[in-house]
Amino acid sequence: MAKVMLREENGEICFYIAKKDMEETITKIEFSSEENWGGEVVLSNGETWWIQPGRKSLPKEEVCKKLSD
Repeated sequence: MAKVMLREENGEICFYIAKKDMEETITKIEFSSEENWGGEVVLSNGETWWIQPGRKSLPKEEVCKKLSD
């Protein structure tokens, strides 16, 4: 699990982990409505992460779980 900062920039969602100094773009998201946003996400580097689904309110800090490389 890692603390992740999520923010929207130019229509893209940025996924930033400060401990790793890693910033990637979310390319695929399981739930994308305003009321139910999150789930399994795929990053531009190919990693898959889990974001607890909930109301979309960006920017926010979230604890996320890495599912695969």
